[in-house]
Amino acid sequence: MRNHSTASPAAVASPASPLIDIGINLAHDSYDADRDAVLARAQAAGVVQMVITGSTLESTRRAVALARAHPGRLFATAGVHPHHASELGAEREAELEELASASEVVAVGECGLDYFRDFSPRGAQRRAFHRQLALALRLGKPVFLHQRNAHADFVSILREHGGAWRGVAHCFTGSAEELSVYLELGLAIGITGWICDERRGSHLAALMPQIPAERLLLETDGPYLLPRDLSPKPASRRNEPAFLPRIAATVARARGETVESLARSSSAAARALFHLPEPEGGQAAPPRNDTKIAL
Repeated sequence: MRNHSTASPAAVASPASPLIDIGINLAHDSYDADRDAVLARAQAAGVVQMVITGSTLESTRRAVALARAHPGRLFATAGVHPHHASELGAEREAELEELASASEVVAVGECGLDYFRDFSPRGAQRRAFHRQLALALRLGKPVFLHQRNAHADFVSILREHGGAWRGVAHCFTGSAEELSVYLELGLAIGITGWICDERRGSHLAALMPQIPAERLLLETDGPYLLPRDLSPKPASRRNEPAFLPRIAATVARARGETVESLARSSSAAARALFHLPEPEGGQAAPPRNDTKIAL
């Protein structure tokens, strides 16, 4: 059995204002053994709402099921990651549209281009990206975007679809030039624990003041991207929403503002983009007892 013991998030003081994790792979099997405990730790750390990433049709189904079990607290995206773009034929596209139409789904994606790994041919990636952007426009939902080593094609496709779509550049790790283009396109920017990595993410600190507060979102991308400066680290090395305050503290420091101010603005920005409700009394509704989930 895996060891899912985790470090206490109390190492970082949680802001009084609630946080929203806009990108968490909560349907990932690494959470299967202790998902309820993960949710409890998130709540204790002040992370009151989360958007669960759908990156395949199967993970999207699981994300929707979790969101239905925790109304007002969990939400889902519906999409096919570029790694799996070859799977998105006409029949599966219809299935994706049905999933994306669910009220629990607040965005289409994770979609985009990944030329770093090329797990799907680039032509298939571009076709799947076009299809999901068109789907988001049909449904009137924002897009949850992924881009790695494909900036030029990524931006070209976004521009080809005009300016009617809204979206977030999930897990932004790029350059000042890329950030400038994304902001010009009207994108929100999702910042993860990458900024806590002094080896790979140190350049991000200087970019944080350039992001308007109303377009800066926070995410863990758990179970991936555990903040490198977290101490003590969980034995499993698995990231989870309870560690979002660590990311918030690093971003706030880079912006020269308080964590409390950043918590307020980032949560407001997340609610505006994804049309999330305010949790009652600052707390989300308890899970429904009548929902059966096959996970």
